[in-house]
Amino acid sequence: MNILAIETATDACSCALEHSGTIATRHAVEPRRHTDLLLPMVDSLLAQAGIGLDALDAIAFGRGPGSFTGLRIACSVAQGLGFGANCPLIAVSTLQVIATGMHRTRGDLRVLVALDARMGEVYWGGYEWNGVAMAPAFDESVASPGAVRVPITGTAWSGAGPGWSAHGAALDDLVAEKLGHRLESVDAARLPEAVDMLGPAKSAFDAGRAVAPEDAAPVYLRANVARAAPRRLV
Repeated sequence: MNILAIETATDACSCALEHSGTIATRHAVEPRRHTDLLLPMVDSLLAQAGIGLDALDAIAFGRGPGSFTGLRIACSVAQGLGFGANCPLIAVSTLQVIATGMHRTRGDLRVLVALDARMGEVYWGGYEWNGVAMAPAFDESVASPGAVRVPITGTAWSGAGPGWSAHGAALDDLVAEKLGHRLESVDAARLPEAVDMLGPAKSAFDAGRAVAPEDAAPVYLRANVARAAPRRLV
């Protein structure tokens, strides 16, 4: 399967291409430069593989939660490429991508992912390895650090994502209270990498969850802020 993945929901701008069983990636942590970096990254990956957009079977994008501007960039670029390639899009959770990266690089089996949502809140999700993928342990949410959902089973939970840097003390205290112990480790510098989108995207494609480009949309979680965002950018 030939699949392109793009992720711009955080400070990281990341792309990955799987073509004929070979994976190539581009990744840069350069805040506010996503619009400058993304399309050249895509062009570079396609050129390296020696293929055009018409060779793609699907395009995956990080649908959030995350930066409102970053989510719109990923979705709109994926839509434009999807129309050009005449291929479907696959929306993948940014939180799941981070958890998948923790499993790929460290072998973590249970991960609590936090992104700073501003306004004193975090985007929050929990993921467990089910033998095939990092699957959601509960629904994603946006909440204050003292009100997030914490699993009450499993002992080998770790933390990931910059939300732990912004709100680590409150999150750590709540998790310790609910689980009865501190997390094994926290990688607060962990950002999503598009290479970790490929597995979930292929599973979604096989399950029939790909959509036409015009039907793709980001997931903001905090819908009222999403509606207000354009006014703040003027």
